Amino acid sequence: MNPILVIGATGTVGRQVVSQLSTAGAKIRAMARHPEAAKFSHHVEVVRGDLTAPETLDPCLDGVEKVFLVWTAPPTAVGPALQRVSSHARRIVVLSAPLKTLHPLFQQPNPLRTMMEQIERFIETSGLQWTFLRPGMFAANAVSWWAPQIRTGDVVRWPFLAVPTAPIDERDIASVAVRALTEDGHAGAEYVLTGPQSLTHLEQISTIARVLGRSLRIEEISPEEARRELLPIMPLGAVNMLLQAWAAAASHPAHLTSTFAQITGAAPKTFLDWTSANVAEFRD
Repeated sequence: MNPILVIGATGTVGRQVVSQLSTAGAKIRAMARHPEAAKFSHHVEVVRGDLTAPETLDPCLDGVEKVFLVWTAPPTAVGPALQRVSSHARRIVVLSAPLKTLHPLFQQPNPLRTMMEQIERFIETSGLQWTFLRPGMFAANAVSWWAPQIRTGDVVRWPFLAVPTAPIDERDIASVAVRALTEDGHAGAEYVLTGPQSLTHLEQISTIARVLGRSLRIEEISPEEARRELLPIMPLGAVNMLLQAWAAAASHPAHLTSTFAQITGAAPKTFLDWTSANVAEFRD
């Protein structure tokens, strides 16, 4: 059995892909820049590799036919790294974004979007069998966005409280990735993945409060206030990208798909499901 290489194995989705591949009995090789800190079970082979140092990828790719890729490097590394991948592997599943979905939330120009388009163009012409996963907003964003405020007080200050999104559980993204890696019939597919519900930011924060059994005061703030207050938890470029996307999506319903159910035959997890599984993240 050839190992499946997971690049970005220690991230939110990558870690779930490793876990679910392990459950499925696959042989897994997890690439990490710092293997000693990866903390996987003994069934997982952890190897040192760095997308910005393409020579480190050859040992990671030795004997590998299938790759799950979460890109975690600068745009300058795209060509050299993907050239190494395409010279070894046969199939690649890429965590991308809804680049082609005509919804204002996903159509705002930004550097990350430009880089993902570059990655996809390279892979499409590489000769690899490819599958692009295009999840919308991650439910896990709630940890970085709201957990710092919830852990330390009873007030959550946030912009665009009325903007609806359809947050998807990272476990569901991983489930589709695992199928694309282990089954035939997914080559050339572009799967736009969302959660099952349209929920505003206000409704998502209220769901967290309900699971915690706490009363939170939720205050709307302006984009200008958000730029100042969010800088401790994310870079300015990410803040501006989100603010632009939310402003554009403010008068539109959330984009919902049934893709997860069509591929897996199961219902996607709700934001309540995700919150219940991750409630410890919001406790001091």
